[in-house]
Amino acid sequence: MYGLSWRRLFSIFCCPPRLNCIIAKLAFHPPEPTYTLREIEAAPAQDLAQDEQVDPTICLPPVCNLQLSEGANWPHSQQKLDAVEMFRCTTKRGNSLACMYVRCVPGSRYTLLYSHDCAVDLGKMCRRYLALGSKIKCNIFSYDYSGYGVSSGKPSEKNAYADIEAAWLALRTRYGVPAENIILYGESIGTAPAVDLATRYKCAAVILHGALMSGVRMGYPNARRAYCWDAFT
Repeated sequence: MYGLSWRRLFSIFCCPPRLNCIIAKLAFHPPEPTYTLREIEAAPAQDLAQDEQVDPTICLPPVCNLQLSEGANWPHSQQKLDAVEMFRCTTKRGNSLACMYVRCVPGSRYTLLYSHDCAVDLGKMCRRYLALGSKIKCNIFSYDYSGYGVSSGKPSEKNAYADIEAAWLALRTRYGVPAENIILYGESIGTAPAVDLATRYKCAAVILHGALMSGVRMGYPNARRAYCWDAFT
């Protein structure tokens, strides 16, 4: 099965043998963290639209200094890295998430809220974010799922939905970006939380890159129905 060893198959299906645990192990493949964070300062909240029930006077989590490891493959200078702002936010499930804001184009109208694929973290993606944002003339905001990078918790379907909602609120709160100026971009497994968020909040647009129909249909693409025990439907 996909070149997996018997030990890996046993760890997926038997430790523990619960469906949600099996799905999480098959869907998420967090790499070794390619970065570390060090808190350096606090930041005030930006004004929010009136339909957001968030106090704009709250003290936001401090900005963090980003330190990349060799696994991040950063080809640019430290000056380029200064365009990348890091901080943490907390999900409604109690996990602490690493968040990244890449100022590619100051004053840009749109911001991409990017949910990356299952086998990378923010350290691996920041190079791509800088290139993408510079090319399409918009800023990029991203986050690491629970259990990825320096985010706490474990990867799971429920955590993924809570993760993107926390990232959305953090983007709105810290930077005051209007909902109509946020484009949701999901890649691979990230398409599931992007679609889930789009069903609950208004946004400018949704982009799905390598989207999946459901957990079952990743392995059986010809399946014509969604089962009650399926995931990421």
